[in-house]
Amino acid sequence: MRFRLLRRRLTISAPRVSVRSAMPWPLRWAVLAIMLGFCGAIALWAFEFGKNLAGLEPHAREEVLALREQLAQMRDERDKAQSVANTSGSLLTAERATQERLLAQVHQLEQDNRSLRDDLGFFEKLIPANSQDDVGIRGLQAEVLAGQQLRWQILVIQPVKAGPEFKGRLEMVLSGTLAGKPWEMPLPQGPVALQFRQYRRLEGVLELPAQAVVKQVTARVLDANGSRAVQTLKL
Repeated sequence: MRFRLLRRRLTISAPRVSVRSAMPWPLRWAVLAIMLGFCGAIALWAFEFGKNLAGLEPHAREEVLALREQLAQMRDERDKAQSVANTSGSLLTAERATQERLLAQVHQLEQDNRSLRDDLGFFEKLIPANSQDDVGIRGLQAEVLAGQQLRWQILVIQPVKAGPEFKGRLEMVLSGTLAGKPWEMPLPQGPVALQFRQYRRLEGVLELPAQAVVKQVTARVLDANGSRAVQTLKL
């Protein structure tokens, strides 16, 4: 019997035995609290140590705020620079357009200057050496163009400075042959009104009839008192 009891205790069929600590529960809670405090202290130390390793010092927040302000300032400066660049582009475009317009004006002024020099040379040739206090015809010119046209040019001058204003009219007559017969033709629009103090330049182009041959051009200046000047040009 004893052998069976001993074998039952020493083999798997032995009854289960539970071991319980004799430590009271208040002491258990105290030990647990100490362990939790120790773990919290270790965690806090690890956090502070990690902050030091990462370079997050106590004044890091102020530095981050300062960097954000610098970034905002740099963005504002970039926007201002972009605005200045856009404005500069617009100004360059406007300046190019202005330069092109000025070049066109310069070319036009050069052409006007050449025309004025030509007119001045033309007038100098026409002014007589001994000017008289009367209206005269200078530089009557006429040229037959292709297509039965005649271009004419005339200068009426009063070679007196600060003289009275002249009021009158200009009559012009073309003479020659038409189909082999004598022919004359005045200006189609009639006499041209004249009103000037020193000179008046007139020119125009006339359409000639078919088979017309112009041999002579006669210009006459008249006022209320009658004829003042006459000049004839033979072609």
